[in-house]
Amino acid sequence: MSTPAAAPPLPIHTAIDRPHFALQFDDYHQQYDACVLGMWVFLVTEVMFFGAIFTGYAVYRMLHHDAFAMASNELDITLGTINTFVLLTSSLTMALAVRAGHVGNSKRVGQLIVLTMILGATFLGIKFFEYYHKYEDHMAPAFGLPFEAPKAVNDAGLAGPFQLFLSFYFGMTGVHALHMIIGLGLLSQFLPRSSRIAPAPGAAVLSALNIEVVGLYWHFVDLVWIFLFPMLYLIDRSDTI
Repeated sequence: MSTPAAAPPLPIHTAIDRPHFALQFDDYHQQYDACVLGMWVFLVTEVMFFGAIFTGYAVYRMLHHDAFAMASNELDITLGTINTFVLLTSSLTMALAVRAGHVGNSKRVGQLIVLTMILGATFLGIKFFEYYHKYEDHMAPAFGLPFEAPKAVNDAGLAGPFQLFLSFYFGMTGVHALHMIIGLGLLSQFLPRSSRIAPAPGAAVLSALNIEVVGLYWHFVDLVWIFLFPMLYLIDRSDTI
């Protein structure tokens, strides 16, 4: 009885069609769907979190429109606009990094992730500069620091609601900045591995999935700012008093 011949190695296209997947999944497609669905479920909870904050801001803005308009005009719209451009550009570089991961271009992935992180750090630097400027003007209503409203606000008896707007401003943008810092931490994990996105097609696709999941988080954080910017900086910009 002859021994059966060993099976020939799988052709390269089969390796591409059957990328690696974790043991708890039946196949790669199930793993992909589970990972992406899990991130979307998490983002839904984030939508509820930020939605509650936005709703609170909208209610108090309706109750104290004049004071919120005065306070909005104290914000630096130039820096806010620059930050919006910076963050939208970071979304582009993040999307390009995901694409580069899917095609297995590890060098390009590393370059785009570094660029995305630089843009994210630039956003945070500009935002902290805004915070420091408000701190110097005694408009940082926290930790028992002295608070000074503009004379027009005090004369109108709107110092309390004016301070409430700034509390929303620091709270909302501060939570957003925290999410940005978390996003930078998630992106940093790919830097030492970007040079090791394996040429084996399966490993490259798997690495691209990891980048894609983090990319969804990054895009969500950028989207939150797209709501924060007009809400805080633009809506009441023309209502100067």
